[in-house]
Amino acid sequence: MFPPGNVRSRTVFGTIARRGPDRQGGAALTIMGAGRTLRYMKRVLTLAALLVLLAAPAAQAAALPFGPGEKLSYKLYWTFILAGSATLETLDSEPVEGRPALHFRALAKSTPFIDTFYKVRDSIESWVDPEVTHAILYRKDQSEGDYVRHYLVRFDANGNVAYRYSKGALKNAVIIRQGTFDPLSMLFLFRTKPLAVGYQFAAPVTDGDKSVTGTAKVVRRERVKTPAGEFDTLLVEPDVRDIGGVFRKSPDATLQVWITDDARRIPVRVKSKVAVGHFSMELTGYEPPR
Repeated sequence: MFPPGNVRSRTVFGTIARRGPDRQGGAALTIMGAGRTLRYMKRVLTLAALLVLLAAPAAQAAALPFGPGEKLSYKLYWTFILAGSATLETLDSEPVEGRPALHFRALAKSTPFIDTFYKVRDSIESWVDPEVTHAILYRKDQSEGDYVRHYLVRFDANGNVAYRYSKGALKNAVIIRQGTFDPLSMLFLFRTKPLAVGYQFAAPVTDGDKSVTGTAKVVRRERVKTPAGEFDTLLVEPDVRDIGGVFRKSPDATLQVWITDDARRIPVRVKSKVAVGHFSMELTGYEPPR
């Protein structure tokens, strides 16, 4: 899918190079609050992905709880307002720079009502090695109100460096540890791990801006009801201090993630509390792998 080349090559990332300049909107938060839920919920998914113990044995392909064709659908809420929807998908595997790779995608969009004030259309894609031991490539396309950004991160697992590109040019290089993942693929890696009440986790993750270590703990078992049905779950509480954005600006911010207590490890509910309000995400549909 992506031809090999050195990190300064503009052709590898030509689709980004052709896109317009990044822009930051300045609309009032009181108008955009519901729309910005989509951005906050992407950070929530990032935090949920930090629940991985990299010291655990690597997952084997035959034991993966996901596969091509799996699709998780969600509704996103700001307080009691339906702000948007999101999907998490496992796509068909494909080669990246000559290497086989698993392919994941997350999409988020605002509702027609929220579009009137703050239109959101976001796409995140991730490619990882078939054994789910490290990230290979990460792409993020954001369109949120007046804010537009497109970038791609290439992981050099041998050199322990992640290179971030925007508009075809190298923008940043981050030193990473062995077994580093991007925010999206970390969520899928988490689903391959055995969990139990009391477990604590730590893992490195980067989006090409900086590399951080996320920690979380499995608090207790709970049975929860969502639009997709009732589930026996494990309640997980990630540490939000290193995620940045609205969580960094909210000293009392909290985040809770409910994940099915079965082999599928599906995130069915997410709740967060930050300075600008309460946000939640509920599972509305599940399509199993083909």
